[in-house]
Amino acid sequence: MSNRESVEYDIVIVGGGPAGLSAAIRLKQIDENISVCVLEKGSEIGAHILSGAVIDPKALDELYPDWRESDCPLIPGKVTKNLHWVLTKKRKFALPHLMLPPFLHNKGTYTGSLGNLTRWLGSRAEDLGVEIFPGFAAAEILYREDGSVKGVATGAMGIARDGTHKDSYEEGLELHGKYVMFAEGARGHLTKQLKKTFSLDADSQPQIYGLGIKEIWDVDPKKHALGTVLHTQGWPLAEGSNGGGFLYHQENNQIALGFVTWLNYDNPSLSPFKEMQRWKHHPEISTLLEGGKRVAYGARAINDGGWQSVPNLAFPGGALIGCSAGFVNVPRIKGTHTAMKTGMMAAEAAAAALKAGREADVLNEYQAAYEDSWVYKELRQVRNVLPAVEKFGDFLGSIFAGMMMWMEYFRIPVPFTMKHHPDYRSLRRTQHYHPIEYPKPDGKISFDLPSSVFLSNTNHEEDQPVHLQLTDPSIPVEQELPIYDGPSQHFCPAGVYEYIEDEAGNPKFQINAQNCVHCKTCDIKDPFQNITWVVPEGGGGPNYPNM
Repeated sequence: MSNRESVEYDIVIVGGGPAGLSAAIRLKQIDENISVCVLEKGSEIGAHILSGAVIDPKALDELYPDWRESDCPLIPGKVTKNLHWVLTKKRKFALPHLMLPPFLHNKGTYTGSLGNLTRWLGSRAEDLGVEIFPGFAAAEILYREDGSVKGVATGAMGIARDGTHKDSYEEGLELHGKYVMFAEGARGHLTKQLKKTFSLDADSQPQIYGLGIKEIWDVDPKKHALGTVLHTQGWPLAEGSNGGGFLYHQENNQIALGFVTWLNYDNPSLSPFKEMQRWKHHPEISTLLEGGKRVAYGARAINDGGWQSVPNLAFPGGALIGCSAGFVNVPRIKGTHTAMKTGMMAAEAAAAALKAGREADVLNEYQAAYEDSWVYKELRQVRNVLPAVEKFGDFLGSIFAGMMMWMEYFRIPVPFTMKHHPDYRSLRRTQHYHPIEYPKPDGKISFDLPSSVFLSNTNHEEDQPVHLQLTDPSIPVEQELPIYDGPSQHFCPAGVYEYIEDEAGNPKFQINAQNCVHCKTCDIKDPFQNITWVVPEGGGGPNYPNM
């Protein structure tokens, strides 16, 4: 029997990112008497937030019309110049803006730290009376007798790796709500359970993902141009893989740069981390970084499925908002504005339901609002871009995708929607490929994994149960190593997984869970779906200062 204490709220929100905080703020704007709490697994609001980021302020304009007259951290980062390069190994080819539909331009957008914007939203939420609990990880979904979602429970603290209770042991806390909103971000572990329980994705395509790896650099002021944003495609990714780089000139003579590798790649030896380090050595990129200093590092999975992969959003007692459902506009490389807007729409539906005396039913009004919103329209017009590039390759696929985007822009509907396939099914056996030979890091432009993870400020209590769970512990050595060369040792951007030799010289699979930056790639890409990511003790993971 559980001895957990419980607390009652009108609305419980799981996740203190842009979607969850926008929902909380909107609820309080509608009715200050609605009781709202936000659970955040990071040590503070913003600690686990990572994005490029170029932000369309459309949703922020709706939430806080006067934000430009406030202390919002986005204000200095107005985008003034937008570049798109196609890279070969030594050269670049600039793509003229006239070739891109206007909705892909970055006019009126801002570049800056999404983590700092989230902290700003958190302070506004608290000013309105929202109760925010950082360091509390929602570990379990609670249900009513009728099957509707009742709330969540936080994980217990003070459990040793062997499952025994330490002297510091504390039971988790139950938080009950009339409605519960899940804003866990991409590949949320509770969201996975909800999709299965309520068959939320029965009528949608599988969600697919990219892995974004990001660094922040202090650069020579002479090389810095505040407000300039650059996106690249092409080199260094080889045939059978897709993605691209980004480089944003932000305030304080800093450049945020990174590389996104779509997780549908087929070569098991591909390393997204090493692709990113190699990309920085392109002459046009390295010139900007020479003489600079890398000051931050992190990684995060990104929803890439788009319109056709959005599941049903409402279920008895709750709703999916933000990247839990997957609203990233891949061609625009933006998802903050859509995440915020869906949080606001869910909040409006829940507030109306509470006012009508309802609770724990299905918020059909939220689903209807989404289907009538600019979020729905924006995602639908670019729905075929990613699958076209995946199917036809970077060159022909981009041409085909561009034609379809121009058709949609001129209101000529494309009469079909292309499908997706789960990322874990795309790997092919090692025998079909030569292993990719990556250059060694030079310690100036490119770096190794240990020094990178150090910059993420990742910390976990070491004596706790491993939060990366294997369904079958024999699979990594007996199947994944001989068939796929142990792909987890290549795709993890934090060095969590490695194969070592035991005393008899036999391979042994080792999980260094303390290194985990919570990117969720292992949960997504493992070819046997043998790894399940669950929350560690609250407060564990990266502590990003301004990502």
